[in-house]
Amino acid sequence: MKKENTITVLLADDHAIIRAGIRRLLDDAPDMTVVAEVDSGEMAYREHMLLHPDVTIMDLTMPGIGGLEAIRRIRSKDEKARILVLSVHQDVIFPTRVIQAGGIGYLSKRTAPEALLSAVRCVAKGEVFLERDIAQKIALHGIAGEEDPVKELSEREFEVFRMLAEGKSVNEVADALFLSSKTVGTYQTRILQKLNVNNIAGLAHLAIRKGIIEP
Repeated sequence: MKKENTITVLLADDHAIIRAGIRRLLDDAPDMTVVAEVDSGEMAYREHMLLHPDVTIMDLTMPGIGGLEAIRRIRSKDEKARILVLSVHQDVIFPTRVIQAGGIGYLSKRTAPEALLSAVRCVAKGEVFLERDIAQKIALHGIAGEEDPVKELSEREFEVFRMLAEGKSVNEVADALFLSSKTVGTYQTRILQKLNVNNIAGLAHLAIRKGIIEP
């Protein structure tokens, strides 16, 4: 039976099994309907602009541009977009970057199903939703005032850093982010200087240590 007056959801995650589980959970809820599933940041952007769902649930670690860049592109075209991130990353750097990019919700994939439903309803109303443990980490991190050179990277620098650390070439990063290779090369030099590392291997090591990419 078709559900009326429901929250429409676009689901972006590159793991089919995870998407299937989330879809089942949302479609079983009386007030939610998944209108599309995608497996990349590029497709998330394309489908969001086509469907304009009430909520887009976004994974961060996906092929291509990834979730953060997808959020940035969506929000640059649709200021009313309501994006909830569901990610394995729990380090404070990611929810902070998500909020900076324009997302308004952040949950760990370890969260209980009921919490995801609550988060979708909250974000659908335009309210910020941060998982309690993550919100606490952000608050404590701010109070501690810990120095972290990664925090000093701009949004674009962070995306270039992440992609280079994953092993993508300068040309591949340029293609994904619609930049020239020369511009990406300039970003690379600046990032190496800001993070005080000597080469791409150093970037990868730092990204793994920070939990930005998986080993």
